[in-house]
Amino acid sequence: MKKLIFMSISLVTFSLSAQQNQPKNMSEEPKALKKQTVLMNHDHKRVDDYFWMNERDSKEVLDQLNAENAYSKSYFSSLENLQQTLLDEFNNRIDPNEVSSPFIMNGRTYQIRNFEALDYSKIMLIENGNETVFFDENERSKNKSFYELADWSPSPNNELLAISEDFVGRRKYAITIRNNGTQKFLKDKISDTDGSIVWANDNQTLFYVKKDPQTLREFQVFRHVLGTDEKKDVLVYQENDEKYSVYISKTITDQYILIHSQSSTTSEIKLINADKPTEAPVVFLPRTNDHLYEVFHHEKGFYIITNEQAKNRKIVFSPTIPSSISSCSIVLEHNPTMLIEGLLTLKNNLVIEIRHEGLLKINTINLSSNKTEQIHFDEETYYLGLGNNDDYTAEKIFFIYNSLTTPSTVYNYDLNTHTRQVFFRKELKDKTFDPANYTSMRIWATANDGSKIPVSIVFKKGTVLSEAPCLLYGYGSYGYTLPDVFSATRLSLLDRGFVYATAHIRGSKYMGEEWYEDGKFLKKKNTFTDFINAAEYLGMQGYCSKDKIYAQGGSAGGLLMGAIANMAPYLWKGVIAQVPFVDVVTTMSDETIPLTVGEYEEWGNPTNKEYYYYMLNYSPYDNVKAMDYPALLVTTGYHDSQVQYWEPMKWVAKLREMRTNKNPLIFDCNMDAGHGGGSGRSNERKEVAQVYSFILNLEGISK
Repeated sequence: MKKLIFMSISLVTFSLSAQQNQPKNMSEEPKALKKQTVLMNHDHKRVDDYFWMNERDSKEVLDQLNAENAYSKSYFSSLENLQQTLLDEFNNRIDPNEVSSPFIMNGRTYQIRNFEALDYSKIMLIENGNETVFFDENERSKNKSFYELADWSPSPNNELLAISEDFVGRRKYAITIRNNGTQKFLKDKISDTDGSIVWANDNQTLFYVKKDPQTLREFQVFRHVLGTDEKKDVLVYQENDEKYSVYISKTITDQYILIHSQSSTTSEIKLINADKPTEAPVVFLPRTNDHLYEVFHHEKGFYIITNEQAKNRKIVFSPTIPSSISSCSIVLEHNPTMLIEGLLTLKNNLVIEIRHEGLLKINTINLSSNKTEQIHFDEETYYLGLGNNDDYTAEKIFFIYNSLTTPSTVYNYDLNTHTRQVFFRKELKDKTFDPANYTSMRIWATANDGSKIPVSIVFKKGTVLSEAPCLLYGYGSYGYTLPDVFSATRLSLLDRGFVYATAHIRGSKYMGEEWYEDGKFLKKKNTFTDFINAAEYLGMQGYCSKDKIYAQGGSAGGLLMGAIANMAPYLWKGVIAQVPFVDVVTTMSDETIPLTVGEYEEWGNPTNKEYYYYMLNYSPYDNVKAMDYPALLVTTGYHDSQVQYWEPMKWVAKLREMRTNKNPLIFDCNMDAGHGGGSGRSNERKEVAQVYSFILNLEGISK
């Protein structure tokens, strides 16, 4: 097979700088410089006029982005009053002093709190009825345009605190350690990590993960001893196979530190005795193709979730490190209609998270009696999941319930009496809010091949559905299932007569592992046609107006947005594509771009001719045509490490060149952000208000 060849041909007729190509009137669309680059693969030639946009920090790139941002600012200037109205609604609805549920870590009780006029949270320590500020993100973020606290981990004796932070948005985290008694930071500093932190039991040793500086793949596990220079840290493990990334964790028993090597299809776990951190890691089960497993320690042995001869996974047990899965005893058999999503091992109980026919449930098994109980809710759609449970000896657990109409509630569940009590309920500042004023339901659209596509919808009671605009959200990749959860900001759409819908399309695991497999590799287009079919069904069945459907998705969901805009442009009144992965073939053909090789097990490897042409058939950038497109709002972050800024930048430039109508096409690049957008809750709300104002303006709603 031929390697991809890049041949750059800069034509004289396109030698103007990007700045020279920009309109002087910022209310006019920017025009992008064209420089032909010929890309060859499998004797197939592609001409990319905007390949040059990957020249990060070059004057031409920065000029073009500045022009796009100026155009975006000009467009939204007329919507400032609407955006402010939305922000006022958000602020009036959401308590500025919002708090999380209290939670227990290392035997201490903490709570995350927000305070009015502060953008970031404070972690409060609650002891003997007294509350003190344990950690203040606002102090750490002072004079920073971006701040993210990725992880914080008290030492086992609670005397020290290790934190990992990002001040750029590139997801390269620095680890520092604080003495909790003096509140002073130690001299130790570890740079460019993935953000994870795991302590050994000696309170002096911690483990962390380094990224490859070029590809940003998590590939090295290091051991650091307090008081020593980072340069002296010991490399514990290095993953050389570029399809795999590594991450670390600690068992609930605190006996083992786990090193996970994982690709999309295969995993391998190594154990380190947390009491003996200098010992070499021991392989639990060697990797074998297509075997994914997870390990959960118990004082009597190991519980394992495995997909060996069990597509939706099963649970097995071994008193020692097993020689194979077949040598283990079966705890929970494979069920073709039930996906096992998670496991919590406690001294006297197993707590299992499952998904049955799309809905989440929690099963508990008493290890003495083997009696099983189930936690579930009798609703059409909701979210249910375990809360923070880190006490191995606990006889009670915390679980979280949430729905499209109901804010989050944390329950305390007694594993002996099988009774539940409300432990914490999230309340809105707006006391007029009543969940009974809204309706949620689950409907089933029909796919092209006859499959039934679950779609969750929510709307305000009294809405005339057949006339209502609809915002349809989707993702559909990596097996990630969108949770049906409450959103306080979303009420601003529902109260203006919108229907909000989530399409649980193939590529997720909403209907089990097979649902995921039917939306990847050479079946990826099912993801896109499912979303289109869901939109068609909503309109045809009168769940919304067929002429007022909007689509939204981010990252791989942005790929979805690009694909459906090409495949069915007539369906959408507007499309919001956030940090969209739209230049699939070029990105997947370049192993130097961050995270590419590990993605082969999701999309396929384009050095394979079959995969190359399949990707080429749906890649949004490669399939832009001379036709009418819906209104588009495209957003990205300049420091995005997952989807590089130039993908949406190129896509927008090509859309501007090719489209045959003048619907709004707005591109906004946050120069201080990464993949997750701007940091701080005010920035987050501004981004939501921008999206909503874009949609509402297209609907002619100005208030």
